[in-house]
Amino acid sequence: MNQPAETDAQQRDSLPADLDPSALVGPYIFPDNNRRRIPGIIYLVLAAITVGGVLLADGSPLVNNGLLLGSAALALVGLYHLQGAWTLKVDDADALVAANRAVGFPVGHASAQMAWRGLRSRPTWRILLYSNESPPEKRGLVFIDGVDGEIVAQYVEENPEEWANES
Repeated sequence: MNQPAETDAQQRDSLPADLDPSALVGPYIFPDNNRRRIPGIIYLVLAAITVGGVLLADGSPLVNNGLLLGSAALALVGLYHLQGAWTLKVDDADALVAANRAVGFPVGHASAQMAWRGLRSRPTWRILLYSNESPPEKRGLVFIDGVDGEIVAQYVEENPEEWANES
């Protein structure tokens, strides 16, 4: 038995339940970088198991020095994950407050983005701020360390953007 084809009016796209923004309850909590410890420990344990397997199966045609090189590389990646597992102590709201104090003008619109800097992947908030005039006369970019809240860098300028007067 054939089912009738759906008409265009009957077809609807919908988001999966876990991506539906209307289902969000409460503030969004940015994931912490210390979650990197989990894969770091898994990599180190896997490297240790591989070395143990190589030592136990010594002389087997299935085991060679490539496994030892692979386990050494896996151990290095695991150690890198562990050293980069900074605990994020400054959330986006705290970073916005610190950036507001740093720029020296009343802030209207602002945006926060997490980035990582340096070889050790230290978490850093990048905050873009506009003054509260309409249209904004100034804008600033402030980099705030996510671990200790220190202002890493800041740049403030007159807003060069052209704003069309839409009435």
